[in-house]
Amino acid sequence: MVLLKNEGTLPLQKGARLAVIGGFAKKPRYQGGGSSHINAFRVDCAWDAFTADGWSPVYAEGFSTDTDEYDESLAAEAIQAAAASEIAVIFAGLPDSFESEGYDRTHMRLPDCQNRLIAAIAQVQPNTVVVLHNGSAVEMPWKNSVSAILEAYLGGQAGGTAVEKILTGAVNPSGKLAETLPIKLSDNPSHLNFGDGEHVKYAEGIYVGYRYYDKKEMEVAFPFGHGLSYTSFAYSNLQVTDDNGIFTVSADITNTGKVAGKEAVQLYISDRTGTVPRPVRELKGFAKIALAPGETGTVTLQLDRRSFSHYNTDLHHWYAADGAYGIELGASSRDIRLTQEITLTGAPLLPLHLHLNSTLGEMIRDPRARAFGLDLKHRMDMFFNGGEESTPSEDSAVSDDMSMAIIGSMPIRNVLTFGLISKEELQDKLDALNRL
Repeated sequence: MVLLKNEGTLPLQKGARLAVIGGFAKKPRYQGGGSSHINAFRVDCAWDAFTADGWSPVYAEGFSTDTDEYDESLAAEAIQAAAASEIAVIFAGLPDSFESEGYDRTHMRLPDCQNRLIAAIAQVQPNTVVVLHNGSAVEMPWKNSVSAILEAYLGGQAGGTAVEKILTGAVNPSGKLAETLPIKLSDNPSHLNFGDGEHVKYAEGIYVGYRYYDKKEMEVAFPFGHGLSYTSFAYSNLQVTDDNGIFTVSADITNTGKVAGKEAVQLYISDRTGTVPRPVRELKGFAKIALAPGETGTVTLQLDRRSFSHYNTDLHHWYAADGAYGIELGASSRDIRLTQEITLTGAPLLPLHLHLNSTLGEMIRDPRARAFGLDLKHRMDMFFNGGEESTPSEDSAVSDDMSMAIIGSMPIRNVLTFGLISKEELQDKLDALNRL
């Protein structure tokens, strides 16, 4: 389970007047449909757990868990119960008919009747807690109106008791999201490419999940790796050591709150070499640490060259270019606490595949072809300057950087257009470079 939001309502304080709303509190949706369905020996529910724990909450059904119909009388009863209490806990979620194997969901919404009731209760009760029972992401249009959100997922036959233990603070939540929760369905990276009859285009490439949302700098409902606790954690003393290409990453984590808790520390890599398009960061490991109030512990993770690599289709193997990489430790993909930069060396040179349609920039960026590329660039500079050396002044229309950008983006074959070299000589030189 993941505590997504908490503005201080949780954990519930013993003796508070509590309204429990929603049929999932008494008959939870605890498993998926289709071939995942089993006959459980016994199913716990949160309502029984509350009463067994000495609570005396008021119950209101609020809405049907089987249909998407707004029942005015059920809703009015729930709104009245919420307004008369100190805290309202709404048990919401997806009915079996909304998600199952064998077919795709056409939207990410909860039943409209549930969204409508949650919004209405939030208007009369500022201390509204939503507990979600669902097997996949849902939109939360009421996210900013409620005080707390617990993502309980499909918790199995003992899930009801587990929910009550987290809500009351008997257990401190420590789950983290294994997916990004988008604001709406159309934010999803595959939205424009999925579901075209018999054809599926994986046009999003490597940019799926947090890799896409972070690269787009897109607002999300809750980011990958996110998860709150009833305590707080401080990160410090990041250390990175290199032992023949095996990097050991360690950091100190301190429980700065008043209750014991567990933190899942996430290790991300950021490729700063600029050699190929890469995500802003990529998860490479995580470690969970349990700490008493005021206690400090150390988490340690290891990386090797493969951790920094991308798959190179020319080599048919994983490859990490030499250069700078960021080592990032955080509480989520959007909550990076510690960063240190390292430099990789020793990468083999990639095979050259220069041809007439390669750009001069590609040639100049490679150390093996740089001299010849700069020679061709110099010939073009001379051609454009009437055979004279180029000496641009501060008020020149074209600066050195602009000249490099313009000429660097030109295909190598352009030098033939200006008669700067014969085609045979150019091709022989390219073939020789490709054999290096």
